[in-house]
Amino acid sequence: MPRHRRLNPKSKLARARVTNGSRLFLRLPGVDGRSPIARRARDIYDQLCVDLGGHDMLSEAQVQLARRCALISIRCEEMEAESVAGQHIDLDLYGKLTDRLGRCLQRLGIKRVPRDVSLTPTVDAYIEHVNATDT
Repeated sequence: MPRHRRLNPKSKLARARVTNGSRLFLRLPGVDGRSPIARRARDIYDQLCVDLGGHDMLSEAQVQLARRCALISIRCEEMEAESVAGQHIDLDLYGKLTDRLGRCLQRLGIKRVPRDVSLTPTVDAYIEHVNATDT
């Protein structure tokens, strides 16, 4: 047996921090993972995972797509903030990013589920309900 210790590939010690889930993105020199943008990216990623049934239910491919969706979303949100602040934005780039985000979400499996509006009470029924509970 060789003198060096063989690492079990399934051991957390043998995997990258991104792989074992303790970090969402690779650490670059001088980049702090606690920045507002990094926190927002983690929030979006986490919400996408929740929408898909939880982190434990995702394949590696879904995890990769969810990370890409989070980053595209961040860039779109930055451009939106610049626009409402009165700055000029590249609408062509914004449109491309939005389109790519939509396609990425489709690949990920996020689907819009229409709400059954027949279950929503009418205004009259709602007012009746409110009046009944006030007495």
